[in-house]
Order: sequence, then C-alpha cells, then structure tokens
Amino acid sequence: MERGHVVSIPTALVVGAPGTNRDADVMLALELAGARCRRVTPGELGADPSPLDSSQLLVLAGGFSYGDNTGAGRLFGLEIDSLAGDSIRRFISHGRPVLGICNGFQALVRAGLLPGAPGAVALGHNDSGSFDCRWVRIQPVSARSVWTRGLIEDIDCPIAHGEGRFTCSTETLAALEQSGSIAFRYAGSNPNGSAGAVAGICDPSGVVLGLMPHPENHVLQRQNPQAVRGERGGLGLALFRAGIDHARSC
Repeated sequence: MERGHVVSIPTALVVGAPGTNRDADVMLALELAGARCRRVTPGELGADPSPLDSSQLLVLAGGFSYGDNTGAGRLFGLEIDSLAGDSIRRFISHGRPVLGICNGFQALVRAGLLPGAPGAVALGHNDSGSFDCRWVRIQPVSARSVWTRGLIEDIDCPIAHGEGRFTCSTETLAALEQSGSIAFRYAGSNPNGSAGAVAGICDPSGVVLGLMPHPENHVLQRQNPQAVRGERGGLGLALFRAGIDHARSC
C-alpha cells in the first residue's frame, strides 16, 4: 500500500509467542482505539510474512514468552529476528508503527529493532531482585515518537515484570535523550531502578516504541483499582489512538 493512502480502519497485526498472556488485552485496546486485529505467532509470520503487507500496525504482545526460561524475551527476540526480521524492517521503512510491550519490548531490544549498539541497551533484573506487579505512572516525554504524539497527560497502568530495569551507559543515555528517543519516563517512583527512570524508548524514525508498563491494561476507567474511590488516572487508550492515527496513512 502506498504511503498517503488513508485507511479509515487500519489493521493491527498482533504477534504472540507461546507463553505471552497479554494478546487479548492488547487486541481489546487496539479495537477500542479504532483498529481491527489479527493474531499470529512468530513461526506463522516467518512461514508467511504476507499479513504484514496488508497490515498498517504491528504489536508484539507482553507476557512470559517461552516461560522466560532462557532470559526474558530472549527466544521471542531471536525468533522475530531470524524468522521475520527482514520483513519487519521493510515494514518499518514504510513508516508503519511498531509497538512492543513488556516481553515485546525485551524482544524488540534483543532483535536490534530499537536504538543502541548490540548490548549497549538492555533490560536487566529489577533492583529489588524479584518480580514486581503494581500500578505506576508514566510520563510521555518524546516529541519524536508517533506513539506519544498528542498525549497531554501521564498514563496510569500496571507493570508486571522481573527483568524490566532499563540499563545503558551514561553516554548512551545522553545520546538517547539528545535524539528524542526516550519516549516515556516513570513519574514519581522508579519501580525497577531503570537508568534515567526510562520506561520506554523509540527508534530514530519514531515509529517503533518499546515500553515495560502495560498501557493495554488501563483502557477503561473501571480497570483502575482506585476507580471505586473516584480516582481517574490517565488512560493508556490515548497511546493506542496515537499509533492508530499515524497508521491510517500507512
């Protein structure tokens, strides 16, 4: 599809590996934001990459791919890169947005689809040394990312990871800041000890975003456990709407 052709209802391709458990959640978020969804596994995408040609948006779902038995997102990233890496890079070169959440973020990093030389950027074990599941607040800070375009308030959503601490050198962090590649920071507390309180980063083009928290788990006010007390935190739905708005012209 040629860029510039407007699609009223874009198609989002959701990739879920064995063990991921947020596939249905992210599909609900995408549908509420205005997309239609199709789910595939890395193996299916490797055997037949044609669904990418008819999709305007790609999401790598979160969860515990392959039980995280060899490191969180490691096999997911290796499969994505070896089976469909070239097809995904072509997808990105056409300006089509890509999102990786939690395990999907780890996979994007391991597949080399986010900035930083190999090994320069990683997602390590939480400072606590244990799995952490709680609600956090994240602040959109990038003017480059298509996924943060138009976001005017922080997003409240949960984290659920044991290996989500963003790590890089001081020099790499400064380069990411200068290039506008830091997309989200934790606001208030830094739950896992991430360098620079980084919660998510984007690629130089702004179309690829990876983040650890789960915005797909706060797309309805009632999903917030504090909603019964009248608190109305920022919805993750705004992030999905921003990505879909960009995808309509892709």
